[in-house]
Amino acid sequence: MTVSTGNPDDSFHVFDTTLRDGAQREGINLTVADKLTIARHLDDFGVGFIEGGWPGANPRDTEFFARAAQEIEFKHAQLVAFGATRRAHVKAADDPQVKALLDSGAPVVTLVAKSHDRHVELALRTTLDENLAMIADTVSYLREQGRRVFVDCEHFFDGYRANPTYAKSVVRTAAEAGADVVILCDTNGGMLPAQVQAVVATVLADTGARLGIHAQDDTGCAVANTLAAVDAGATHVQCTANGYGERVGNANLFPVVAALQLKYGKTVLPEGALAEMTRISHAIAEVVNLTPSTHQPYVGVSAFAHKAGLHASAIKVDPDLYQHIDPELVGNTMRMLVSDMAGRASVELKGKELGVDLGGDRELVGRVVERVKERELKGYSYEAADASFELLLREEAEGRPRRYFRTESWRAIVEDRPDGTHANEATVKLWAKGERIVATAEGNGPVNALDMAMRVGLERFYPELSKLELVDYKVRILEGTHGTSSTTRVLISTSDGTGEWSTVGVAENVIAASWQALEDAYTYGLLRAGVEPTE
Repeated sequence: MTVSTGNPDDSFHVFDTTLRDGAQREGINLTVADKLTIARHLDDFGVGFIEGGWPGANPRDTEFFARAAQEIEFKHAQLVAFGATRRAHVKAADDPQVKALLDSGAPVVTLVAKSHDRHVELALRTTLDENLAMIADTVSYLREQGRRVFVDCEHFFDGYRANPTYAKSVVRTAAEAGADVVILCDTNGGMLPAQVQAVVATVLADTGARLGIHAQDDTGCAVANTLAAVDAGATHVQCTANGYGERVGNANLFPVVAALQLKYGKTVLPEGALAEMTRISHAIAEVVNLTPSTHQPYVGVSAFAHKAGLHASAIKVDPDLYQHIDPELVGNTMRMLVSDMAGRASVELKGKELGVDLGGDRELVGRVVERVKERELKGYSYEAADASFELLLREEAEGRPRRYFRTESWRAIVEDRPDGTHANEATVKLWAKGERIVATAEGNGPVNALDMAMRVGLERFYPELSKLELVDYKVRILEGTHGTSSTTRVLISTSDGTGEWSTVGVAENVIAASWQALEDAYTYGLLRAGVEPTE
């Protein structure tokens, strides 16, 4: 591990704790390889500090630090080891847990210290004075060993409310012993921005220590609380990628950093790194195996998506009228959603986005708008099915549907066998390039059987279809309908290995709706491949 010097300007710290605090989220279980991958992503993003875990507390974190030393050459970040102050009535030099922090090789150590008097007495089962001695001894010892030390004051805001004098004495003790930064932690996540700002300002004035903030999101205010602390003078922010963390999570790294750079004018990342933010966010989501939040600020796919016709009309004149920043600054893109709320501007902008020139034809645009509204009234959803919308748009623009094959009929059979298993078989009758095709296939469900039968029938004429793969399938019973005869909407996502697209089908029969979506998926796949229509 090559040790970075961190942010050349040490006046403000971006500290990431995804690998420790973020990993406590329910549903996240990181392997050592996962942690190494995320650490590389965070270093690429340019954070100043990456908290890797608690060496000595569990074998996985100990292994992470050992492997990081051999496998990662940090360009921007410094690796941080997390641990606790020494045990009561034991010298820091003799505490095996403190030794494990040194053995990790990390140039920076974050110590968690109790700052709530009741936690000291009930959890540590020691005196308030001994707790201060534990902090002072551990910080000074680690400093003597050449480590930079940060101190996390656990439950600080609750402790400050209960006993402000003692809470501030913890901050003073840590700073006087040599801690570079003392972090005020809203461990229970119950604070609000005005409260955080008032407390941080008071503690800063009364102690003179360099302060940081660590905010949990239990009130939905973690990002706001973090920025409120910055307003009050904090110069160190602790966050996690995508807000991962225990319970409802931590302050989200990405909106915090974006606000600091774009709203506060602080340079907290290397040049050009902010434009990688959306990619980094999604890449980390992939590693932890969680679907990226579509509505996450700045980096969500819906963050700059516009649906209402009024918005689209304004955006056509000037995108800044309904966007607080240029999405490209954070590596995102503006999207136009076409729905029953769409107006002419929405359709024109969406056509431009899809590469379909409508040529300013008001009559054509009007037909598309009316057709979209008519079909969405029946249950279609084009904002979630760009490929189906593009096929509709091209059909209106070109005066005829884009067809590579025609359907004569299809049939799907589900057989319930005596042994409790099921057999799914489908037969399709199609026309392609002047030939009639009859194909039968089995699958692990009726829709899969139809998909396989279609492939069997068409791949001889269109070998490009062999690359297609159905990657997602969603079924929804539409509101206002009832029972087994309810209208059903099916959304299918398909990939050709280089891109992904979604198509929609609506019918009273779930299989019929699926067939519509499959037809569009295959048609759009051939369009993407540059194949000329034949029907």
